[in-house]
Amino acid sequence: MKEAAFYEKLPAGRVRCRLCPHECEIAPGQHGVCAVRHNRGGVLYTLVWDKVVAHNLDPIEKKPLFHFHPGSTSYSVATVGCNLRCLNCQNWEISQWSKERHHWPDTDPSCPELAVLERAVIGEPMTPERIVAIAQHSRAVSISYTYTEPTIFFELALATAQLARQQGLKNVFVTNGYTSPAAIHALAPVLDAANVDLKFFNDDAYRHICGGRLGPVLETIQLYRQLGVWVEVTTLLIPSLNDTEAELRQMAEFIAGVGVDVPWHISQFHPTYKMQDRPRTPATTIHRARQIGLAAGLRYVYEGNLPGQGHETTNCPGCGRAVIERFGFRVLRNVVRNGQCPACGAAIAGVELSPAVNTGRQP
Repeated sequence: MKEAAFYEKLPAGRVRCRLCPHECEIAPGQHGVCAVRHNRGGVLYTLVWDKVVAHNLDPIEKKPLFHFHPGSTSYSVATVGCNLRCLNCQNWEISQWSKERHHWPDTDPSCPELAVLERAVIGEPMTPERIVAIAQHSRAVSISYTYTEPTIFFELALATAQLARQQGLKNVFVTNGYTSPAAIHALAPVLDAANVDLKFFNDDAYRHICGGRLGPVLETIQLYRQLGVWVEVTTLLIPSLNDTEAELRQMAEFIAGVGVDVPWHISQFHPTYKMQDRPRTPATTIHRARQIGLAAGLRYVYEGNLPGQGHETTNCPGCGRAVIERFGFRVLRNVVRNGQCPACGAAIAGVELSPAVNTGRQP
């Protein structure tokens, strides 16, 4: 059991969690919105400090990160839980697991022990030391905190990231961006890259479909960039929900305002979870969205979930030459040298873009 970070004590045994923008006020015996932070006797505990529910060695392109050590592998970990409730969540079985009440014992103040709740949480016991050791043994370049929302397992992510940094590993957050500025400031010194979901550019859609708000997500993207974390943005394009030209232009212009070299990944929607009444996004819609991004001044706009059909290749913004060619999550060819296009010498934005010899995968 571990006391949670970022909370304050209130009268009558209540606490206020400050980890994310929800700022939940939690009564004794109750949980926050994420359902994995529990008030026991006026102390807030995390129930997922050492309960890893998923861990795999992934290509970094799967995050997706196209401008961060391309062709490398990232050891990826997650616990159950999320601080949003997106109706179209592709990992809902684990992200929403802790919110399904039938999984939990009675959680009113008479619940006998916090240990009862901890035992109810699914996951394999894993310490930061073990996560780092497995990543090293796997020859991963980085550790990714992903699959669910890493903000809700902040204590495990931060401790692991600090140890990973000491051992020469990089750290990656794949996040919905719903994190408090205080938590971001604490994490940024050991965080190398983040892919942030920008789901909508409409606050009502965020509220009704995700249970959150737009503003904090925009602030997160800007703050990561200001703190020197490499940022890429992903938008899942859902038919008739966020695919209008006006909304796409707003997204593109916002990202360009953060930085024209911020890569934007526009991905195809697949019906899932509680949103199975909509079709897959037509490829033509994805293509149109990419053109809107380029017209807004973005230098790197990619099409996701369309392997072999869309634009997955990095082109030099100077001469247009293909410098990193991909198929899905696989790098086919990488000719970047010292961060530059070999043809015209233009800079290619990113982190360690040149092929490495010890990534565990061939570029």
